[in-house]
Amino acid sequence: MSINRRDWLRASMLSGLSLAAAPAAFCEPEPEVPAGYKVPKVGAIKARLSANENPYGPSPKALKTITEAAPDGYLYAMEYARQFRKLVAETEGVPEDYILLGAGSGELLTAAALWAAYRPNAGRTIVAPDPTFDALPRTAVKHGLTMDRVPLVAADGYDINLNKLNERVGSQTGMVYLCNPNNPTAIIVDPSKLRAFCESVGAKTPILVDEAYIDYTPDPKAYSMVDMVKKGSNVIITKTFSKVHGFAGLRTGYMIAKPELLEQISKFATGGGCISMTTLRAAMVSLQDKDFIKFSLGKTKESKDYLLGVLKQHSYEPLPSGANFVMFPIRMKGEDFVGRMMEQGVSIRQWKFDGQYWCRVSLGTMDQMKAFADGLKVIS
Repeated sequence: MSINRRDWLRASMLSGLSLAAAPAAFCEPEPEVPAGYKVPKVGAIKARLSANENPYGPSPKALKTITEAAPDGYLYAMEYARQFRKLVAETEGVPEDYILLGAGSGELLTAAALWAAYRPNAGRTIVAPDPTFDALPRTAVKHGLTMDRVPLVAADGYDINLNKLNERVGSQTGMVYLCNPNNPTAIIVDPSKLRAFCESVGAKTPILVDEAYIDYTPDPKAYSMVDMVKKGSNVIITKTFSKVHGFAGLRTGYMIAKPELLEQISKFATGGGCISMTTLRAAMVSLQDKDFIKFSLGKTKESKDYLLGVLKQHSYEPLPSGANFVMFPIRMKGEDFVGRMMEQGVSIRQWKFDGQYWCRVSLGTMDQMKAFADGLKVIS
């Protein structure tokens, strides 16, 4: 899957198709402020805790690289895309043809949805937990597929019930999609159970595991399903630099799968053609910057510990979090909770499932978490 000029131009054309197909699918949407609540003036947002961003990134080394690379912005980035792909493959321990680059994992999730929608002689249903990250499901529905959603319920601790997903898989299933750790719940799926699921269910249909938050798990390599790809399982993995690396606005990520799968999915992706040269060069530096990753994870843990303490003070019971955000049930309508917190200058997200309203709070800087705590005290 080498990149030449013709492929590069084709990638640019395909990017237009992807954007037209799902314009809001590439990243976390900013929540709308419910009617009746005042939007703070520009600059009055004290804490943007609604998009699971990492306020500590990009790393100083990555920023230095961007500055050094900027004067070369007139150059096309094909060579850097090749170098980045090679480095990613070495890091993941797979051959280069097992890697497909994208402008964030959102582009690749959209490509997978389009592939599923237009794949000949394949099932027209995607099985997925509910709720989960909606980029792939949203695009799939727009292109004629049906989502078979398996609700997350209290009886399962709001964990993804793999047995229930397995029961939904049938002759009309074109794919199983899940996010691990899950978004918005932040709950981690047991890796041994997920491996068994991938092995058995993968024999019947492709399984896409979105690992956007895998770096926040206790042992990312142990919790990742990349080893299942290496074993030849029918598994597709997506990863992003938007979280622990702090590249949400710089946009880069990658997909890992068997070459025969990537060859099909790549028809709906840019293959890295829409990643800027500055981003590619910075991503190569960030991928090897272990000190920054350690620092970033440590600061996230500090914010999480502080937030859990605040929630306990207000008698909220959060779900166990293996990501850079926390979800907890709230005692008022979600729209009201979001609106009242926005009036305090704090941006968050809300969901409703299993008959309960929920708040999801991203983990920001300590000052941002204190702004959340102050806002929560006012509205409680």
